[in-house]
Amino acid sequence: MSERVNEEKKSPAPGATSGGSQPDGASAGKSGTKSGSMSGGSPVAAAKAEAVLPTLGPLGMLRWAWTQLTSMRTALFLLLMLAVGAVPGSLFPQRPANPSIVTQYIKDNPDYGKILDSLQLYDVYSSAWFSAIYILLFISLIGCVVPRAIAHYKAMRSQPPRTPARLSRLPEYGTLVLPAGAGVPASRAIDDAAGLLTKRGYRVDVRDRDGARPSIGAERGFLREVGNLVFHTALIGVLVSVAVGGLFGYSGQRILVEGDTFVNTLVGYDQFTPGSNFQSSQLEPYSVQLDKFQITFDRESQGKIGQPIDFQADVTTRESPDAPARKEVLKVNDPLTLGGTSMYLTGNGYAPVVTIRDGAGNIAMQGPVVAKLQGDNYYSSAVIKVPDAKPDQLAFAGFFLPTAFVTEEGVSFSGDPELFNPQLTLNSYYGDLGLDDGAPQNVFELDVKKLTPLNARNLDAGGITLSPGTSYTLPDGKGTISFGGVKRYIGVDIHHNPGQLYALIFALLAVAGLVTSLYVNRRRVWVRTGTHADGRTMVEYGLLARGEDHRLAGEAAAIRRLLAGAWDLDDDGGSQSAPSGGADNNRADTTRPGASAGASADVGQASPDHPAADFIQSTAGSSESKKEQ
Repeated sequence: MSERVNEEKKSPAPGATSGGSQPDGASAGKSGTKSGSMSGGSPVAAAKAEAVLPTLGPLGMLRWAWTQLTSMRTALFLLLMLAVGAVPGSLFPQRPANPSIVTQYIKDNPDYGKILDSLQLYDVYSSAWFSAIYILLFISLIGCVVPRAIAHYKAMRSQPPRTPARLSRLPEYGTLVLPAGAGVPASRAIDDAAGLLTKRGYRVDVRDRDGARPSIGAERGFLREVGNLVFHTALIGVLVSVAVGGLFGYSGQRILVEGDTFVNTLVGYDQFTPGSNFQSSQLEPYSVQLDKFQITFDRESQGKIGQPIDFQADVTTRESPDAPARKEVLKVNDPLTLGGTSMYLTGNGYAPVVTIRDGAGNIAMQGPVVAKLQGDNYYSSAVIKVPDAKPDQLAFAGFFLPTAFVTEEGVSFSGDPELFNPQLTLNSYYGDLGLDDGAPQNVFELDVKKLTPLNARNLDAGGITLSPGTSYTLPDGKGTISFGGVKRYIGVDIHHNPGQLYALIFALLAVAGLVTSLYVNRRRVWVRTGTHADGRTMVEYGLLARGEDHRLAGEAAAIRRLLAGAWDLDDDGGSQSAPSGGADNNRADTTRPGASAGASADVGQASPDHPAADFIQSTAGSSESKKEQ
């Protein structure tokens, strides 16, 4: 169709006069195309109107979709979507972390709680939509990196670009003149320049060494693109490492009282958060026993007396049930590494040891009770639940004070974190604790709404105040409680993340690649030499940067100094005299096309008043340099 339109544009219509007019009745013989061109205004418009665009087809659509997915713009957009998609994970409770909180949240918000659940906002990081964004970002980055890596590999193996015809149009340009008596012909000058550029890290290609005007093409800075590729590849590695950690990792918490032993099994954790693809067979059966926990308090600094300054847990570990025991020390920011997991010291406190007998005189509960820190000087709350007491279940709630003081109003408080005067102050209750129906409860909280109080400050029986070695008999024959002593406890976090080390390595590689891509510049240098009619050797050089390079002028000056030093030229360029009217280097661009006879000659041209001298110029930003780039 395009050929037909061109023919119509070149040849006049049948019967047309030389002036372009048509005889009467010529319209009756017009073709359909001609009538279309009359109505559209031109044959080109008619051709466009009749043109039918080809359909992409299934394969073409797949290619178009792949091109869009693997573009850098799409990768950045997916990275932004991933960041935005992670926001609900911090706004709403997450089921893998604490299912009971999610259940309570849905009960407290019945109007939209179930809607959020249907949108998987309680399982954000394992949801279908978050996984889709993650996988698409992963594919997009791979699609960006692999073609660029192949193209960069080909570029590294290819020769530097050909020498431009006019080096003076490059952003950085200069000339040097070697006197005839220096004994440096053009071929030797080009070899010297090649050696200097090679030592400076350039990849050099010498062209037409034995010709009249030999030249060099050199380039360096391939590490810039290598750094860029390393950055994007490392970003993929970080994504993979994080995904592996989320799939096969796990974390948990456990409270250990002095003398207790933790075994790395599911029942050994107080709280456990598995990964999406966790299997119980991943747990290595190591054990950790807390032998002793020591705290060092500040007793010298003014205003900070009683502040803890050091924590040390002495533990005994076994890699397996049959492995020998090892004595180790667990400190803050100094975790233990066992069975592929890391154990961190995260908390501590006191655990008063109590013995409770029921109304029949039987021991219903005996052992340490973990007291939860509530205030300064290790002021702690204590909750004791005794579901095995007969005939009624018993419960106690109150406070533990390491060093008890009593105000004039009768209010007890802790005056020091050390165990100088430990005291256990409790209220007692009896009734149904609600543990028989299997509903989970917080061990540090006691719901007294369905319980009957036995002891309290506002009752006739009063509250319970115990010191180590003392006992108290409960009212109505409900039993007794004894305070036997105090132990210390620690809270530990246990983490297993198989991708953690790899994520760190890839993150460091990403930083190294980014720094390399920012500080390494891709540059190209060309040098051309020639012999003047009077025997002088003329040298010209030009530099071009790939992208923005504010240090290109400094590189040009450095190369000029190296060349001048190799040929023992003066610092000012080794200016030499030249005959009148002689042109340096016999350059093809001595005078620009269209210049008048009185116009000044191009770079390096001599005149009677101005002998030939070395020359350097910067044309960065000019229209000619932009065209060359």
